[in-house]
Amino acid sequence: MKVLGISGSLRQGSHNTALLRAAQRLAPEGFELELYDELELIPPYNEDRDGHSAPAAATRLRELVAGADAVLFATPEYNSSIPGQLKNAVDWASRPPLGSPLAGKPVALLGASSGRGGTALAQQQLREALEFPRAVVLDEPQVLVPEAYLHFDERGELADEGIRAELAELIDTLVHVAGGVTLAA
Repeated sequence: MKVLGISGSLRQGSHNTALLRAAQRLAPEGFELELYDELELIPPYNEDRDGHSAPAAATRLRELVAGADAVLFATPEYNSSIPGQLKNAVDWASRPPLGSPLAGKPVALLGASSGRGGTALAQQQLREALEFPRAVVLDEPQVLVPEAYLHFDERGELADEGIRAELAELIDTLVHVAGGVTLAA
């Protein structure tokens, strides 16, 4: 099973990217999580530049989403919302309207934030943006990491066993929904 992991953070020491790396380490045999690292290259969505003349970075994103069995989004929360660059990527991936690579695609959300609310607001907005192009967004389990700096060690590794268990459950559910590999006990 091939899963595309997209972090909404551009920061080198991102807790959201670290969550995706932790998911890679927790992944069962047969579960390949590819981390997308070109978010910053995608220009702002412009319908005039879409279609056959779409920018290469947007075309590559669409191809990666289309080629994945599922997508795992990790979003920070900026000003009670999803980061603009992540929303922009969703806008590009949601086109063309009746042929979006997100249509029918199983999607899971998670997120880490320095605030006490985790990323509940950002995840709700991201869910709504993904449901419009008909992505199949998991409702549960939720992985919300508040005060992220408390849950990662000095190397940026996820150090919280409770969150690691939530992440493993999320991966298990995503595999089940996507109809992929059977998890080993």
